[in-house]
Amino acid sequence: MMLRGMARTARYVRSWKATADVEIRQLTVERGNESVPATLVLPKEAPEKLPGWIAIGGVSRRGRFHPQLSRFAEALASSGAAVLVPEIPEWTRLNVSPRVVAPTIRACVDRLESLPGVIPGRYGGIGFSFGAPSVAAAASLPEIREYMAGIVLFGGYCSLERTLNCQLTGQHEWSGVDYSLSPDPYGRWVVASNHLTDVPGHEDAGDVAAALRQLAAAASDQRISAWEPHHDQMISDLREALPSRRRSLFDCFATASDAARPAFDRCSEIATKLTEACRRVEPLLDPVVNLREVCVPTQVIHGHGDRLVPFTEGLRLMEELPSDCQRGVTVTKMFAHSADHAPPSPVMRARESVKLFGALRTLVNTV
Repeated sequence: MMLRGMARTARYVRSWKATADVEIRQLTVERGNESVPATLVLPKEAPEKLPGWIAIGGVSRRGRFHPQLSRFAEALASSGAAVLVPEIPEWTRLNVSPRVVAPTIRACVDRLESLPGVIPGRYGGIGFSFGAPSVAAAASLPEIREYMAGIVLFGGYCSLERTLNCQLTGQHEWSGVDYSLSPDPYGRWVVASNHLTDVPGHEDAGDVAAALRQLAAAASDQRISAWEPHHDQMISDLREALPSRRRSLFDCFATASDAARPAFDRCSEIATKLTEACRRVEPLLDPVVNLREVCVPTQVIHGHGDRLVPFTEGLRLMEELPSDCQRGVTVTKMFAHSADHAPPSPVMRARESVKLFGALRTLVNTV
């Protein structure tokens, strides 16, 4: 069994580095009264029934066709698995609705149950980024957890307030140690575009929210990281189009790549108020309560250099899970949020590669 697991992991790694030998099918899953498109990825050579996986991506206009999500699904399928990646239409419209994940996963379970080449009954669940805590919350529900052999969470957050504060200030903390980073603004653009007008005193800031949505959509459509200078002109143009009284609020969320950020206290204050608004309007956006209800084996993998969700949130996420569900947390320097990121030192690369291989071995043998 151990040798088989090593072989499956090796196939995953080879396929991640090179073109995967897979079959890709486009189909639909029935989510309530609507048909939702999905992609099924299978190994081309599958002599026996395959373990099934459901993979949920993050909030992106590219949806299930996000290159890193597609690459992951193909590598996992190459290890000897059937991987179903559903579209979440709300998320391709950049609407941060966590409520749609549970019915989407349930629809995927029903679809996998109907596929003759898939081992029925127990499946693996994977969540990336915003999808990670949503998958964990869904796995706590009775109608889903009975079908889950285990879940794996990549780059997910645990505390909404801590995450938003980091996205606005660059500061985060773990076990009494303070860290700082230059945050990826994409996350704060998306959240504010949804809920800025729910913040008391900013109910009339729909123009700022709309401008931030335009920025997020442009970064997602163009596949150019939100922190890149490429977006500076658009940021400037959108700022100039706003009434002068709104510009300082806009600056909290969007500044040119070479511009100084607004004062720390101002950014931290708006992060707290935005968190409170999100909790009031959509409580599931803050997943910590639901994490305590998870009762399936859970693995967490997080990039040390993640600029969108700091690695400390991956550690915190694992800590909040019930102890009997914890299957390990791996913080790796081999990737950031949605991109490869190898350390420059050969010794460090070798060490990190061994660590990541171990995490992937646990992953592929979940089901």
